[in-house]
Amino acid sequence: MTHLKEGEKAPAFVGINEKGENISLSDFEGKKLILFFYPKDDTPGCTKEACNLRDNYSKLQKLGFEVLGVSPDNAKKHQKFIDKYEFQYSLIADSEREIIDTYGVWGPKKFMGREYDGLHRTTFVIDESGKIEKIIEKVKTKDHAEQILNEMSLI
Repeated sequence: MTHLKEGEKAPAFVGINEKGENISLSDFEGKKLILFFYPKDDTPGCTKEACNLRDNYSKLQKLGFEVLGVSPDNAKKHQKFIDKYEFQYSLIADSEREIIDTYGVWGPKKFMGREYDGLHRTTFVIDESGKIEKIIEKVKTKDHAEQILNEMSLI
C-alpha cells in the first residue's frame, strides 16, 4: 500500500502526542524506532497490537528500539487508551492525516463486502540514521513484537 521503500530515508514528521507535546522523527535520531500506524484506539485488533508491544516493551528497549504509535484519533482519546492499558510509549494524534498521508498508509479498504477509505495497519522500523529498515504491511496484531524481531532477524 505505502509508496515508501525499505532503504529510503524515512519522511520527517512532527505530531502531537497524548499530552499535547510535539514529537518528531528527529527526536529519535541515533535510536531505532518502531513506528506503528493503527486505525483506532480501543478497538479489538488495535488493542491487541498495542498491548503486545506494551508487553514486549522492555525486550524491545534492550534491543535498542523505541516505540511510537500513530492513528487519526485525537490526543484526549489517546490519553484514555494509554491510561486504560498502561502503555509506556507515546501515541501521536494525526486527525488531519498529515503523517498518515506522508507515509502512504491511507487508502481504499474492503470489509464485509463494503469498500471505504481507511488506515492500513502498517509498521515501519527506522534505523538510527533515519532510514527505513523494514516495512510490515501484514501485521500480526497478537504477536507483533515477535513478528518485528523475526523480520529483523533478531530471534
